[in-house]
Amino acid sequence: MKTVHATAVAFDGNGVLLRGPSGAGKSDLALRLMDAGGVLISDDRVELSVLNDSIVAQAPEIIAGKLEVRGFGIVQVSYVSEAPIKLIADLVNSRQIERLPENHTTVVLGRIVRAILLNPFDSSAVAKLKMALTLNPIKIE
Repeated sequence: MKTVHATAVAFDGNGVLLRGPSGAGKSDLALRLMDAGGVLISDDRVELSVLNDSIVAQAPEIIAGKLEVRGFGIVQVSYVSEAPIKLIADLVNSRQIERLPENHTTVVLGRIVRAILLNPFDSSAVAKLKMALTLNPIKIE
């Protein structure tokens, strides 16, 4: 098991791991994802393990169901105990994101996971994440 500084949200049982430094917008984006039908897995720290060749995310017991909402504090929310991670979103500013990027992956605990760069404060961030979970982007030659 590995604990990472990240936030994880699930859509229809598929987990998204949001990575970025403190203040990058992980919790804020998680709140908007939850408003759009997602369910919190864990905020701020996520425990990752391998199960049946998948990376599975869960919350450390002490923070299960807790979400930091800037301006409100730590709030109790609905959550799922675990979900397989299907996508990793590295949170960056828009200048770091290519308009037509190559398909990217990253290795976590020896497993390959699809990865994207995302500006969490773009108005389309939630829609982009939901789309990334369901689509395989095509490469235009």
